[in-house]
Amino acid sequence: MRLGFLYVLLIALNTINGFAQRPEGGGRPGADVERTVRGIVTDAGGQSIPLASVVLRGMRDTTYMTGAATDMDGRFEVKVRPGRFILRISFISFEDLVLREVNTLAGDADLGTLTLKPKSELIDEVTVTAEKGAMQLQLDKRIYNVDKDLSNRGSNAQDLLNNIPSVSVDVDGNVSLRGSQNVRILIDGKPSSLTGMSGSDALRRLPSGMIDKVELVTNASARSDAEGEAGIINIVLKKDKRDGLNGAIETSVGWPHNHSLSGNINYRQGKWNIFSNLGVSYRENPGVGKSYQQFFQPDTTFAYSRDRTHTRTSYGGNFRLGTEWSPDAKTSVTVSGLYGRSWGDNVAELNYTDMDGEGAVSRLVQRSESESELPQNGEANLNLRRTFKVPEQLLTFDARWFYNEEFRDSQIDETSASYTSPLIQRVNNDQTETNYLIQTDYTHPFSKYEARIETGLKANMRQLTTDYLVEQQSETGTWATLPEFSNSFMYDEKIYAGYLMGRMKLKALSMQIGLRAELSDIGTRLLLTDETNDWLYFNLFPSAHFFYELKRGNTLQLSYSRRISRPNPRELLPFMSLSDNRNIRLGNPDLQPEFTNSFELGHLKNWAKGTLLSSVYYRYRTGVRQNIAEGDSTGRIISFPVNMATQHAVGIEFTFSYEIFRWWRFNLNGNGYYNRSEGSYQGQNLFAQTFSANGRVMTRFTIAKRLELQTSFNYSAPENTPQGFTKSMYNWDAGASIDVLKGNGTVSLSVRDILNTRKRRWETDTPEFHSESEFQWRVRQITATFTYRFNQKKRNRTERGGGPDSGGGGGMDEGF
Repeated sequence: MRLGFLYVLLIALNTINGFAQRPEGGGRPGADVERTVRGIVTDAGGQSIPLASVVLRGMRDTTYMTGAATDMDGRFEVKVRPGRFILRISFISFEDLVLREVNTLAGDADLGTLTLKPKSELIDEVTVTAEKGAMQLQLDKRIYNVDKDLSNRGSNAQDLLNNIPSVSVDVDGNVSLRGSQNVRILIDGKPSSLTGMSGSDALRRLPSGMIDKVELVTNASARSDAEGEAGIINIVLKKDKRDGLNGAIETSVGWPHNHSLSGNINYRQGKWNIFSNLGVSYRENPGVGKSYQQFFQPDTTFAYSRDRTHTRTSYGGNFRLGTEWSPDAKTSVTVSGLYGRSWGDNVAELNYTDMDGEGAVSRLVQRSESESELPQNGEANLNLRRTFKVPEQLLTFDARWFYNEEFRDSQIDETSASYTSPLIQRVNNDQTETNYLIQTDYTHPFSKYEARIETGLKANMRQLTTDYLVEQQSETGTWATLPEFSNSFMYDEKIYAGYLMGRMKLKALSMQIGLRAELSDIGTRLLLTDETNDWLYFNLFPSAHFFYELKRGNTLQLSYSRRISRPNPRELLPFMSLSDNRNIRLGNPDLQPEFTNSFELGHLKNWAKGTLLSSVYYRYRTGVRQNIAEGDSTGRIISFPVNMATQHAVGIEFTFSYEIFRWWRFNLNGNGYYNRSEGSYQGQNLFAQTFSANGRVMTRFTIAKRLELQTSFNYSAPENTPQGFTKSMYNWDAGASIDVLKGNGTVSLSVRDILNTRKRRWETDTPEFHSESEFQWRVRQITATFTYRFNQKKRNRTERGGGPDSGGGGGMDEGF
């Protein structure tokens, strides 16, 4: 049945192509035969240029005859009657290439490889050389090539994201964009099993060596999913397009144990391209934490302190394999699959010191947890891509299926001199997720004003089941279920979407306006207690982007989008985490989505040796979810999310890069913002306002063209919350690398968190309690890495940039 569907789809694509190429009257007047003009378009470095415009005109009257857009490999092939023609190839940031005579009188014309020369004044306007290599600014996104940051060597996806401007990852693994954790993380432009059900753990298992670049979208277009209040982070995996066999292997060793091996291999020959990625790792993450809680009751006051040590050990890997078949220059079919599996052992030790109202020690309690976890994930992808005769006319179809499984079993032992017998509990937490995605997109260009219209449909269906069982051992050794903690939770999500978007260019002004519609059908159910919640809502999400190229290296960008942030399944789970039974986190099955209106004004300024990208943004949010903490008379603090507020957020961010000397580069990026939240919960006023900031300064030295030294410093300022505040956090990183084996190999050494200061510190104040906490997920890390490339050149420091219509960067333009 699936093969039949694929066959019918290919026939449909062929039929559409036939209609698209047939002129009025059903034929070509005066032409009984057709000739083929073909070629390959590349830049000066031999890299293919996709989506370049290829136009043939008559030599006598320059009448438009035919045209095409190059495919993702830079190839083009057009049909034309016998004759002599003028050929012009155009692409943003490159000089036009004109061939004054293309002769098809005697037969087909194979033009071979055609090289475009960069237009230096335009490149200066769209390329930012940041610490990751080149940052490409496009109409609705920024692209960071991450391989130039030495601290990324031998790391994982979570560490890599923490080095992206405007992105931060706290010690719990939560990813934030411009201070907001409501951000959508995608792999190759789509939801993926690689992000997992617990996204922070999954990102730790993805080696950085599998990642090619990161795309950052702070104001997404209508083409993108509306999910994500702060925006979208798209991680693009490595895949090469060069002919023949090429690849790279990267191996790392580190302390504490941080060992990994990753590689990518690509083979292209004729109509076939085979690509694969492999990443395996073994990591041991020791960490510490401490806290002090004081509780206020009507007739008494008591307190306790807690010291925590933990070690999280994991080993496993991911393997990706795919093939791309291009039967002709206009059609490609890509099939790929991915499988990942890992094993983990997590050990935590907690020591409580209970104190009375006078501060005297009344009891000592020791609590230990030993947890084993077995996550695995897999996915299968199908992509069909068809271009037509008219330049940039494109039809795509995508289908994706993926699953995740996470099985966690733990045993908890609690002892104290005041206990007659130890408290012994065991917890089983089994989660499974399946996800189906079907999507089609169509782009139709118009020659006037470089205009084009895009439209598409998408269906995403997701099911998640969580079985949570807590048992306690009696004095006789038998196990009994604790029903107040045990249940089965089912989450069913169906989102259907469609969009329409238009783009055009009027001299120096480029604009893009779109509208997206989404129908959300979401249901939850607690099976043992038969509690259900169902939501069905329809929303419209407009977006607008304007890009204006000024003189003297200045570019302005203005954008607007409306976004939604639906509660994720983990926020809805009403189960308790019993690792620390005095600090408990719960979900809330009654949570509603947040809505955001986001505005942004950006400016890009270029000098001969430097670049400054700055932007001012404003977000207005309704239905804001906040975590509320409540204390009780037993000394427990229970945290859970509620919809409680509206929020105004204003911020300014910048990325500055300057070449002080040819051997010394300096980079600085920062984000300062003001948030004002207004809300209440059960009569308690939870108004909060805060001024906060975060930033990174990095400097790099190049010695004798082979040795690079880099050091960077990260800082996050204090921030107020509705019930307290988060303290400042900072860390210092350094790295060095040297090219060996005639440039085919690179040896690097990096130290993350040299001062061992990357710790999350916060205070909470409520009428019931006061709490001070500190937590460090992982201590200082030292990693040595060796990379070997075969038939691959090391990337230049500055890569080709792209303007608002540039095809360079890929990823999300294909993924939505």
